[in-house]
Amino acid sequence: MNVGIIGSGTMGSGIAQVAATSGCKVKLYDTNQNALDKAKASLEKILNRLIEKKRIDETEKSRIQANITYVSSLKELTDSNVTIEAIIENLDIKKKVFAELESYVSSDCIIASNTSSLSIASIAASLNTPERCVGIHFFNPAPLMKLVEVIPAIQTSEAVLKKSVQIISDWKKIVAVAKDTPGFIVNRVARPFYGESLRIYEEGIADFATIDWSLKTLGGFRMGPFELMDFIGNDVNYTVTETVFTAFYFDSRYKPAFTQKRFAEAGYLGRKSGKGYYDYDDNGKLIGGLDVTSSAVERSLAESIFNRVLVMLINEAADALFLNVASAEDIDNAMTKGVNYPKGLLAWADEIGIDKCVTALDRLYDEYHEDRYRCSPLLRKMNRENKTFF
Repeated sequence: MNVGIIGSGTMGSGIAQVAATSGCKVKLYDTNQNALDKAKASLEKILNRLIEKKRIDETEKSRIQANITYVSSLKELTDSNVTIEAIIENLDIKKKVFAELESYVSSDCIIASNTSSLSIASIAASLNTPERCVGIHFFNPAPLMKLVEVIPAIQTSEAVLKKSVQIISDWKKIVAVAKDTPGFIVNRVARPFYGESLRIYEEGIADFATIDWSLKTLGGFRMGPFELMDFIGNDVNYTVTETVFTAFYFDSRYKPAFTQKRFAEAGYLGRKSGKGYYDYDDNGKLIGGLDVTSSAVERSLAESIFNRVLVMLINEAADALFLNVASAEDIDNAMTKGVNYPKGLLAWADEIGIDKCVTALDRLYDEYHEDRYRCSPLLRKMNRENKTFF
């Protein structure tokens, strides 16, 4: 299979590596020759590290490298069976690229976007044959993260959806099919992990380190929300939040936080800038650690923080199911395989009890009278009917 990748940044290069490892002939396109050279050098380093770890040998390294060709003309993608765009999150730029690409590739070539939050329907509308367009959203780093969201637009044909799922499955990835709604699964369901944690901080309940400690220690999350925002980049995370908030017609559940906006405006972007919610050295390593010990945090406070964030996450997952964004299995797979949550949120709700989730959400709503704390109708119905998700 011939695969065209548009954009040689971290994500595009990662997708190229995945496809090449699976035996596809890949053409990695970028207008910037320096970017292509950097991508090629980066792959060399990555493969050498895999050799050091004894995950591949020199023969496999050579095979993967031979499967990737670096090109600077979009016309070079003419023989592609599938193309995946991984460029800047700008709808107008993506549409322009797709319209040009369509004039070069065959009529049965799948044209996909790796967008994390933009409308696939809008992107597809730039094509003369929009039924060939689909969202194929990888997570960073693409070679390591197991999940890929496949998002059909309302124009996408059933054949293209089926073929896309098969291609990604053949690349040994776990596929979650999502409706073309803002944030798809992961970037929608995960919003409270950041948003509610920021709200807890802004209310003066706890500092960054205490909130992170509570979610890691009690919840088993690999990184706390502030650690993770520093890792992603406060500018990137804020932009996604703002995009989802706007796309949902300013639903208060997705409202951005002034704290994150101010940190982004100040240039406190996290690891890449050396300062975010925490300080980092030149190698991006945390300076001083989180500086929190179990003795410094009251158990009741830690539990309150963890439970508040968890029920908000569960509520978002339940609402995604209620609105047919994805199946229960795909929602839980998306969160465990896409962002490494310790448990699927719907399975977690079953474990702690739907009734307790509803009670906690109603308590928050009674306290704040804000729509962000409204309980999902699905949770309320399941509680009434004494049902579980699984």
